[in-house]
Amino acid sequence: MNRFRGPSRAVTKTRRWEALRLQALRRDDWACVQCGARSGLEVDHIQPVRDTPQRAYDLANLQTLCGRCHSRKTRIECGHPELRPERQAWRDLLCDMTRNLSSNGEQDA
Repeated sequence: MNRFRGPSRAVTKTRRWEALRLQALRRDDWACVQCGARSGLEVDHIQPVRDTPQRAYDLANLQTLCGRCHSRKTRIECGHPELRPERQAWRDLLCDMTRNLSSNGEQDA
């Protein structure tokens, strides 16, 4: 099993996690702590569970991130280089276009 995927799964399937996740979202005012986005939110372990299992349920070790910021953090943790600025700009443009299309489709329905 991939060492980057398994350790936190056991944690995030518990009732204790759901309660702690809600506390983190409330504390962070339901917004990504890096970019301020308010949709697609995920609660992230600042220090990964695989490295610090004793902090799995530590509220101080949690942060609210949007999917984009969480993916960026995870890529770096896994040893992938950060995307070149022009590649990141292209990816951001595609994400924004997809988001706009989705919100327009919901209004038309």
